[in-house]
Amino acid sequence: MYEQPRTDDRFRVRILRRWYHGCWVLFGLCPPVIAVHDRIDATKYGTWALVAVLAVTYFVLRCFPGNPLVRPSGFLWVLVLVLGGTAILLDGGAAFFIVSLPMFWIYTATQRQAIGFIGAAAAATLIGTFTGTPFSPGNVVFTLIGLAGGVLLGLWMDRVLEQGEERARMLGAELERTQSELVAAHQRQGAAEERERLAREIHDTLAQGFASIVVLAEAARAGLETDPVASAGQLLSIERTARENLTEARVLVGPAPTGGVVSGGIAPALRRILDRFVEDTGLVVDAELHDIGCDQRTRIALVRCAQESLANIRKHAGASTVSIVLAEGTSGPELEITDDGTGFSPTAARGFGLNGMRARLAELGGELTVTSSPGEGTRIFAVLPADDRT
Repeated sequence: MYEQPRTDDRFRVRILRRWYHGCWVLFGLCPPVIAVHDRIDATKYGTWALVAVLAVTYFVLRCFPGNPLVRPSGFLWVLVLVLGGTAILLDGGAAFFIVSLPMFWIYTATQRQAIGFIGAAAAATLIGTFTGTPFSPGNVVFTLIGLAGGVLLGLWMDRVLEQGEERARMLGAELERTQSELVAAHQRQGAAEERERLAREIHDTLAQGFASIVVLAEAARAGLETDPVASAGQLLSIERTARENLTEARVLVGPAPTGGVVSGGIAPALRRILDRFVEDTGLVVDAELHDIGCDQRTRIALVRCAQESLANIRKHAGASTVSIVLAEGTSGPELEITDDGTGFSPTAARGFGLNGMRARLAELGGELTVTSSPGEGTRIFAVLPADDRT
């Protein structure tokens, strides 16, 4: 009911208004022109002149809606005068008045203004009806009915629009709250995922390094007097492990890419890890490492799986022989690590290491399979899809 729709469904309002404006031109402006086309007195030209002035005012308003010199109230006053003039010339104008009622609601800003213009238009139409000859009681009745109906229907529609706007505001506020909650949930989820990632990185790098340092330090201390050469080698391993841990710590807290000391091809990285493992544990390791091509994330995931598996073998398996195979499988890179240790029940395992390996591989679309039973050794099999490789 206003020049700018007050609801969010503006497209529908614009379509309805275009339909009404077309109907107003067709059933409001055209009938008076057609009604006098066969007359030869002043009524014909007077009616045409009034309709022409109204049409020009209407099209100026439609063509220049934002111009401060073109005011809707000016058009409405012209409409009031034309309704009165055509009522005089055509011996009544109830039909033109009723067809024009929505104009007063469309081009006013408040209910009071709309009702005021409708009252003025009804008065002008009634005056014209009473002035014209012959007098038409039917035009008076229909004008009064149109006045009452136009006011009541307009107030009802205005109320409906206000309720629609209120619902739209409530929905908008609810949408904003939902969006804020969603953003907060995403932030919490991101923080939780980052904490999990850091925990996994710390467990697979720093924690394993510190555990190795502790074992080596205990062995070195025990052999200081009986085997100083072995103790010196163990102290050297402690130094290297500490330096690697320092590098990993800098990676975790600095701007360097995730992955730490994992660099170069995957096979050389695994050989370095195995050399350290053999040096620290003295176990027999059978390695078959194919230098397959893979991206950085795949390389890091497989190397971390190897580190975690070897750390578990050293701490829990009590194994004498370890086998590790890196190969190109039918679906992608495959890493298999087996030992002849004491084994365990995978369903009863609650450690962070296995879950961390599964999560790391799952992020890349891979899968971890653990096969073991008490007294039967353990087989760790990691596979990643070929699509994740370069």
